[in-house]
Amino acid sequence: MVNSEFSRILTLLRKEKGVSQKAAAMSLGVSQALLSHYEKGIRECGLSFLVRAADYYGVSCDYMLGRTPDRTGTTLSIDQIPEADAAGKENIFQGGILTVLNKKLIANSLNILFDKLGKAGSQDLIGEVSSYLMISVYQMFRLVYGANQKNQAAIFKLPETVAHPYASAAMELHWANASAIAQDKPTAGMDRIKDTQALEMSTESITNEYPLFGTSLLNLVNTAEKAIPFPGSGKEK
Repeated sequence: MVNSEFSRILTLLRKEKGVSQKAAAMSLGVSQALLSHYEKGIRECGLSFLVRAADYYGVSCDYMLGRTPDRTGTTLSIDQIPEADAAGKENIFQGGILTVLNKKLIANSLNILFDKLGKAGSQDLIGEVSSYLMISVYQMFRLVYGANQKNQAAIFKLPETVAHPYASAAMELHWANASAIAQDKPTAGMDRIKDTQALEMSTESITNEYPLFGTSLLNLVNTAEKAIPFPGSGKEK
C-alpha cells in the first residue's frame, strides 16, 4: 500500500530544495517518470530509494514516511522541548513592542491556565483545552503561512479548501467537551474535575498566586473583551 505521507513529503522536500523533478530524478538515480509516480503516490518505492532520498534531502527516513514531524527523526520528550522564553533566534521579534507585548500576554496567561488545569486534576479537560488552543494556533499559522504564495502548501495534510471549516468544527467539538467537564456533566468516558476548590479565583487571588503572570492574564482578559463586538462594548458593527 502506497504511503500517502511519503508522496506528499517527497514532493514538498523537492520543491523546498528548489530543484526540478528532472534534476531530482537524476540525482536520485531514477527516471523522471518514476519519480513522478512516487510523488503522485501511484507507485511505492523500495527501501534503497527511501534511503537515497533521505540522504539527498538531508532528513531522516522516519520523517519521509511521516512517522515524525521532526526532520532529523527526533521524538521530543518534555525535557527536550525548549521553554518559550529560552534564548535564541526564536526569541528575537520583528515588529516592535506590540509583538513582544502580545506574545508575553498570551504566554504568561497560558502559564496560569495550565497550572490551574493541572491542579484541577482532569486529564480530559487538559486534553480538550489543549486541542482547542493548538487548533487555534494552527489556523492562524496556516493563514500567515499562506500569505506568501511561494510557500509550499504540501507542508499541510489538510487541503486548503476544507482546512478552516474542519478546524473550526473541531474547535467547537473540543469546546463542547471542555464545557461539559467544567459544568460537571462530562460526556461518556470522560473524567471529572477532581478539585474544584483549586479553581476558585478572584483578581486578588490571581495576582497574589501568580505575581509574575497575574497582571498579564488580567490585561489579556480586558484586551480580549474590548475586541469582542458585544452590544454595549463599543465594538458593534
